[in-house]
Amino acid sequence: MKEFKDKVAFITGAAHGFGMKFAEEAASRGMKLALLDQDNKALTELCNKLKNENIEVLELIADVTEEQEVYDAIEKVMSKYGQIDLLINDAGAATGGPIWEVPTRDWEWILHADLMSQVYTLRKVLPIMMKQENGGDVLNVASVAGLMSTAGSPMYVSTKFGVVGMTEAVAYDLQAYKQNKIHMHVFAPAFVHTNLDHTEDYRPEKYSDKNDPYYQSETFKKVLALNTKEITTGMPLDNMGKIVFKGLEDNKFYILTHPGLNPLITGRAEDAINGKAPDLKKAMSFMTKAH
Repeated sequence: MKEFKDKVAFITGAAHGFGMKFAEEAASRGMKLALLDQDNKALTELCNKLKNENIEVLELIADVTEEQEVYDAIEKVMSKYGQIDLLINDAGAATGGPIWEVPTRDWEWILHADLMSQVYTLRKVLPIMMKQENGGDVLNVASVAGLMSTAGSPMYVSTKFGVVGMTEAVAYDLQAYKQNKIHMHVFAPAFVHTNLDHTEDYRPEKYSDKNDPYYQSETFKKVLALNTKEITTGMPLDNMGKIVFKGLEDNKFYILTHPGLNPLITGRAEDAINGKAPDLKKAMSFMTKAH
């Protein structure tokens, strides 16, 4: 995407973290905004701030794990603007713990929030872009954990590998169907000081069970503490909007943030073709470079 002015950006997970920075960067480039989040208060504050700067904004309160709510939001965007030029799938959550301890409801939550939410938007927005003269761009937010595996969060890693693989497969399909005016991108950052350490504050009730002893366990407490440490010591958030929009301008498919982890990405591919098992010691030797 080379031209942004007067184009429409539809951003999920827009009230905090990456989504907020993407919204601010899109606004600075003269885009019209459709911002979606489940945090009513924070989203309203952001939208009011942008409106005070004379930015045209549509505020959308929705839970991206609810398929119909996502579809209803897209209808509202089309009703107001009649087009969607840039879709940014940023909404997501994070939790961790060993697979033999973590309740399956946590898997269901992360799979729906991080992967299926993107499926919902792509199902409806891609046909819209196919009808538009200028096509459009899609940015799916994944993680470097979708390009290299790490210990401690099999559900998070699974969804991020899913996002990367899905985005690649959709890019192939668009080429196969001669939809060359639609450009796919995947954002794969490592640790950044976002709002992800407050994930539990936004856990939907349907994925909660306060009577489950797991949520009082030492394992769960360690997961929360580690998440806080990793996020709060991560790369500053401030420049993420500029990094991503420069990637969109340059039509980069993969947009990365932490080159210090590149040897783990390439090393994983080499290990795969050589039949080697994952090596925790090797992985951990690089993880300090993710901060």
